[in-house]
Amino acid sequence: MWIKSSHSTSGNNSNCVEVSFGAPVAVRDSKAPQGELHLSAAAWSAFLTKSGDR
Repeated sequence: MWIKSSHSTSGNNSNCVEVSFGAPVAVRDSKAPQGELHLSAAAWSAFLTKSGDR
């Protein structure tokens, strides 16, 4: 199941990242869903820490 931030559905903003929580965590661009990036739980945690968990 893919989810995206509620911020990405407000207004005319079609630029968003979708995340699927599993093992591994999968991340993709909603405009190019065929290009998934798979991350370990540790890598996902590090990404959130570096990005300010926004």
